[in-house]
Amino acid sequence: MTDINTASLCERIIRTDFGPLTGTVASVLLTRGRLPLSQIIRFSKLRPRSVRGAIIVLVQHNLLWHAETDIDGEVVEVNVEECLMRMRYGKYVWFAEQHFGKAAAEVVQLILDNGKLRPPEILSYLSQHDPVKGPTLYSQALHKLVETHYLKPSTILSHISPRDKRIRYETEEKARISGFPTAKQVREAKEIAEVRLKREEEEAEKVGMKRKAKDQLAGKSSKRKALDEDVVDDDVYFRVNCEKFNILIRNQIIEEAAKERFNHQAGTVIRAILKATEPKQLHLADVRSDPTSLGDVATHLSDEEDLAEGFVLPPSKKPSEMTLLKDYCGILASADNPTPAGQAASFISLNGSKVQVEFDIIGRRLKRRVLEAVARERHGDAAVRIIRLLLQTGKMDEKQISKIGMMSPKESRPLLGALSAESLISIQEVPKSADRNPARTFYLWHVDLHKTYTVLVGTLYKTLHNIGSRRQAEEEEPVVKAVLEKRQRTDVMQDEERLLTRNEREVLAQWEKKREKLTVLEQRVEEGVFILRDFGSPGINDE
Repeated sequence: MTDINTASLCERIIRTDFGPLTGTVASVLLTRGRLPLSQIIRFSKLRPRSVRGAIIVLVQHNLLWHAETDIDGEVVEVNVEECLMRMRYGKYVWFAEQHFGKAAAEVVQLILDNGKLRPPEILSYLSQHDPVKGPTLYSQALHKLVETHYLKPSTILSHISPRDKRIRYETEEKARISGFPTAKQVREAKEIAEVRLKREEEEAEKVGMKRKAKDQLAGKSSKRKALDEDVVDDDVYFRVNCEKFNILIRNQIIEEAAKERFNHQAGTVIRAILKATEPKQLHLADVRSDPTSLGDVATHLSDEEDLAEGFVLPPSKKPSEMTLLKDYCGILASADNPTPAGQAASFISLNGSKVQVEFDIIGRRLKRRVLEAVARERHGDAAVRIIRLLLQTGKMDEKQISKIGMMSPKESRPLLGALSAESLISIQEVPKSADRNPARTFYLWHVDLHKTYTVLVGTLYKTLHNIGSRRQAEEEEPVVKAVLEKRQRTDVMQDEERLLTRNEREVLAQWEKKREKLTVLEQRVEEGVFILRDFGSPGINDE
């Protein structure tokens, strides 16, 4: 089961995408946890046929997990992570078009619309309008997406909750321990179970490619054989690999952060570094990227970009591109400030001629920026000063905060209470005596980042739910609803200018303007969720 804000958001997403009946089934599972079919029918008060159809739709779109229990038999559970990823589907299609072309974007769009598909189904649907060149074009795009892991096979294991498998593996490992297990043995058992789970998932996802038949490779050169050796397996169902597309979102956020911190050319350099290491970026939890050379980075720089524009240089002499690249890497690595504060503000690390992007350092800095932005918006600059002081110093009592933060007790005391009420800061009690008398107890304030980020993510989910409710309310206004229904007519779609009155066109323009503002706001809030929850470690995890 999930918290109320996440459950409400997931229910709205499913209800919007699949209709009210499927939304009702999802609401039952989100509020009551995993249930068998009979219990879902009972609590949803729907017909068994409707419930079965809704479950089939949700399973097809990877939104339900299966599990076998000794008491209830087969039960289903909502895959909350996959449901929340649906808010980023538009970005996934856009990234597919930017990286691989329009054909790849159409493949990704089709798979997102259907949950999972086999290659023959994908090619037959997309090649309807161009049966001559279409199969070859879309087959190449599909092969590229599978080869670069943007599409992954959908196996039986991907429909089983990883939490259940992890618990079962931990139980098996603990059963091998003789006697009462120590803390070290329990920790080792959990680590072994995690390794078994990852290895099992990696082996299951290797079924997407297969070798060509030998007779198809006859008469080709060895180099050509190496290129055409692997083909996409037609019997495997493929789904979109959300984690791989989330890596592209992370890289874009890093590039924008570098542009905001320095200039456009610095963002160009960090983009080239990320592109050089992009094929080996497979997990969001990576602390840093694989090392790459400056020469490899230079090959990913666009010829249209002039790095010299970011520096104030004498007109008589212009340095070479490699010299400028080294200077930008030195700036991004904070080479002029080797102190801990300088390293905490860096984007990359330099080791000779090797460059690595520090995802963990950047993620921590961006998470802290979101926290400070929320505190500043709600309580002003004084709240940001207190949070920065606690993060830098650690646990402090009220008098120390007032003294070091240069604030009067009358100003700091209510501010600490307000920040604590919103879980932006926490309090630690240190009693002087065993009776825990409040008069003989120290109260130390500190920032529990995991707790704070969890509360902020829940608040942002609530905001996303409210944005969706506002969009629906605006769309269901009688005047707007009537005009939208009229625009759906086939005759009006062919000639809106002549068949819509001036007032109706003005209503449509106002509605589209409101929808655009709500969409932009939704994207900004969702970016904050991505930074707090998905941007590397330490993140917010439901486990």
